[in-house]
Amino acid sequence: MSAHSWLIVALVIYFAAMIAIGVYAALKTKDHEDYMLGGRNLPPAVAALSAGASDMSGWLVMGLPGAIYATGLIEAWIAIGLTIGAYLNWKLVAPRLRAYTEVAKNSITIPSFFENRLRDRSRLLRVVSAVIILVFFTLYVSSGMVAGGVFFESAFGGDYLVGMLLVGGVTLAYTLFGGFLGASFTDFVQGVMILAAVLIVPVMAVVALGGFGEVGGSVSPAHLSLFGGEAVTGITIVAIVSSLAWGLGYFGQPHIIVRFMALRSAREANTARRIGMGWMILSLLGAVAAGFVGIAFFGSDGLDNPETVILEMAQALMHPLVAGLVLSAVLAAIMSTISSQLIVTSSALVEDIYKVVARRAPSQRLLVLLGRACVLVVAIVAVVLALDPDSSILELVGFAWAGFGAAFGPTILLSLFWRRLSAAGALAGMIVAVVTVFVWPLLGTGLYEIVPGFALNLVVAAIVSRFTYRPDAEIEGEFTRTAAIVIPTGPGPEPDAITRP
Repeated sequence: MSAHSWLIVALVIYFAAMIAIGVYAALKTKDHEDYMLGGRNLPPAVAALSAGASDMSGWLVMGLPGAIYATGLIEAWIAIGLTIGAYLNWKLVAPRLRAYTEVAKNSITIPSFFENRLRDRSRLLRVVSAVIILVFFTLYVSSGMVAGGVFFESAFGGDYLVGMLLVGGVTLAYTLFGGFLGASFTDFVQGVMILAAVLIVPVMAVVALGGFGEVGGSVSPAHLSLFGGEAVTGITIVAIVSSLAWGLGYFGQPHIIVRFMALRSAREANTARRIGMGWMILSLLGAVAAGFVGIAFFGSDGLDNPETVILEMAQALMHPLVAGLVLSAVLAAIMSTISSQLIVTSSALVEDIYKVVARRAPSQRLLVLLGRACVLVVAIVAVVLALDPDSSILELVGFAWAGFGAAFGPTILLSLFWRRLSAAGALAGMIVAVVTVFVWPLLGTGLYEIVPGFALNLVVAAIVSRFTYRPDAEIEGEFTRTAAIVIPTGPGPEPDAITRP
C-alpha cells in the first residue's frame, strides 16, 4: 500500500471515530439543556481538554511551531499571554460562573445569564449579546472550514472543495446529533491527539538527529531571544503588549467559558484547571520545541511553508499510517473549534432570540429540533462563505477574538465580582467595546484592538452603572448565595444551587 493510501486510511479512521462519538453523545441527549449544555454534568477532564482543544485550533499545531521556526522566541509572547489568561480564567471565572449561572434562574447561555443576573426587563442586553455571537461566530466557523479545506488540499493531496465539505460535513454530523456532549467528547479525544502530536514528533526528531547537542548547534542566538536579538524600541514594546493582550480575550470567549457552565459543580473547576493548564503548558512547550528542532532537521531555509514543520517531520520519521494520524490531529484542532462555535451560535439563535420573541413556551422536543436546525443553517451559511479558498475571512480570527474578549470579557468579570453593575452599564460598555474593536485598527497604532476595547468597556460600564444601579434584594441575594457556593463558610458538601425535583 502506498504512503498516500495509508494517509487516507488514517483519515477515514479518524472521521469514523468522531462520528461514533457523536452517535454515543446523541443517545445521552434527552432534552434542550442536555443539547445545549450537557445537563451540567461534564467531568473535569472532559471540560478541561474540551476548552483547550476548542481554543487552540490549528494555531497550536501549525501557526506557533511555524512562527518559532521562522522567527524564534519573539513569537512566544502570544503563548505567554494565552497561558496567563487561561490560568486566570480557570481560577477566577470558572467556579463563580458555574455557580452563578445556575443560581441566576439556571441560565444556560451567556446572553441569558446577563439578562437574568442584571434583571434586564427590556431584554435588549440578551438580544444584543446574541447578535454579537451570531455575527462573529458565523464568520469564525467559516474561517475554520476554509482552514480545513486548505489543509486537506496541502496535506492529503485532495481537492479544496472536497476537503472543506468533508471537514464541515463530519463536524456537522457529530455536532448536529450529539449537541454539546458530542462537541465536548470529541474535543476531549482531539485534545489528546493534539498533545500526542506536539510531544512525540519533536522527541522523535531529536533522537533521529543524535541528541540535543545537534539541535542547539543549529539554532542562532537571535532565535533564542524573546526580543528577536534586536534593541528594544517603542514598536517592539507595542508588539509585545499586543501579543500578551491575547490573554485578555479568554474572559469573553463564549465557546470556552460555556465549558465552565457545564461542569458538574463549582468545586470541580479546581481539578479541571489543573488538568487544563497541564495540557496547555505541555502542548505549548511541545509546539515551541518542534519549531526549534525543525531548524536542525530541515535547516533554517529548508521549508517553503514553515507552518508545516510538524507535518513534514511526522511524514519523514513515522510510518505513513501514524503520520496520517498526526495530520488528523491538525484537522482535530480545526474541527474542535468549529463544533464548539456551532453549538454556541445555535444556542444564541434558539435560547436568546427565538425564546425571546416566541409567544408561548416551546416544548423540550421542539427546542432540541430547533437547536439542530440552527446548527445546520449556520453550517450551511459558513460553507457558502468558505467556498472561496482565498477568502479574507481567515484574517477575521484575531478580530473576532478581540471582539468577544472586549465585548464580553469585562461584562463577565463585572457580573461575577461587582454587585453594583447595572443592565444599562453592561449594555453601554458592550456597545462601546464593539465599536472600538471596529474603529481602532483604522487608527494605525499597531496596538491590538482588544486592549482599548477591553479598557473602555470597563470604564464605561462602571460610570453608567454608577448612575443607573438600583438596589435589588433578589440580585443581592443571588450574589451572596453564589459566593457561599464558591467559597463555603464551613465543612460539608457544596450547597445546591438549585433544588431539583
